Amino acid sequence: RLFPLTRYRSKPAVPLAGKYRLVDIPLSNCINSGISRIYVLTQFNSVSLHRHIRQTYEFDLFHGGFVEILAAQQTMDEAETDWYQGTADAVRKQLRYVEQPEVDHVLVLSGDQLYRMDFRDMMRTHQQTKADVTIAAIPVVREQAPSFGIMRVSATGKVEGFLEKPQTDEEIDMVRTDPAWIDAHGIPSRGRECLASMGIYLFNRDVLVDLLRKTNYQDFGKEVFPASIRAKHVHVHLFDGYWEDIGTIRAFYQANLALASPKPPFEFVAMGRPIYSRPRFLPPTRIENATVRRSLIADGCFIEEGAVIENSVIGLRCRIEKNAVIRNSILMGADFYQSPDDRQADREAGRPGLEIGEGTEIDTAIIDKNCRIGRGVRIA
Repeated sequence: RLFPLTRYRSKPAVPLAGKYRLVDIPLSNCINSGISRIYVLTQFNSVSLHRHIRQTYEFDLFHGGFVEILAAQQTMDEAETDWYQGTADAVRKQLRYVEQPEVDHVLVLSGDQLYRMDFRDMMRTHQQTKADVTIAAIPVVREQAPSFGIMRVSATGKVEGFLEKPQTDEEIDMVRTDPAWIDAHGIPSRGRECLASMGIYLFNRDVLVDLLRKTNYQDFGKEVFPASIRAKHVHVHLFDGYWEDIGTIRAFYQANLALASPKPPFEFVAMGRPIYSRPRFLPPTRIENATVRRSLIADGCFIEEGAVIENSVIGLRCRIEKNAVIRNSILMGADFYQSPDDRQADREAGRPGLEIGEGTEIDTAIIDKNCRIGRGVRIA
């Protein structure tokens, strides 16, 4: 859904807010929640994701924690020779890690969501209700229901029904929740009458193993979770903070630009709950008599005289030449700096350098990493 940004990288490796990767969000939430035994299941175009995780998430020798990558691979087990066929199938093929000693619970997360959650609150709900499975849910208005999986819950919060993306009023009425129930559980309903699945699942370990070993279900949201409702005690955990699924180009674009607004819906700065990413040891950004409004500028950029940047996200190592205009756009930056000799060679050959050229105008665009855009170009 994020193609072409995923042509050469996996979705969790897509840059976010200038200097982060999408995968930094769930990993940071885990670390901030005291969860330090983390597996990341990867498959397609995973080289940059592997590099990022390896260079970022290292625990000290005495901590006992880890962030370990489990890539799809060929094994001697005939049942595990295929690629991952879905989210549930990916976990099934790696159950030997889930079944290790001292594992009582398994938290399953997505790599393309933007939110900040303390999973200890979810664990508390799970244990207090003696649930087999707990799912995080966020209240949404009726008009948003066709975009989500919607749950019906009992008076105690037990999930009794689930409908994937209900389209008609009749379907929505089947799974709506009385706003008074939401209010009574500490969250102002504010006209919201549907509980949308956030795709965050907490399982008792043995329940998860049993569900995966006895079925061939491939997807958590479409198969494992609905089946769990019928056979197990599934409870809802309410959440009312900022949460955005940024798995499509439009959602990705809108979420990034919202982060650059004067009052962003999500703050990367939070006392005691930072969003972690790789330390790159880049110099501060240099701005030479340019105009910057409502924008995020990452480290290591060069912004020359007369440039105008408005309502945009500028990624690492961007070089923006004189009088260039960037509006309503996302520049993902560059993976490296060009040497002076390379820049000179490009000029002599009439090639654009690794930069946004002089006098170029870019409006309402996403510019991927390491792009070369010459002088006087207009992209809109």
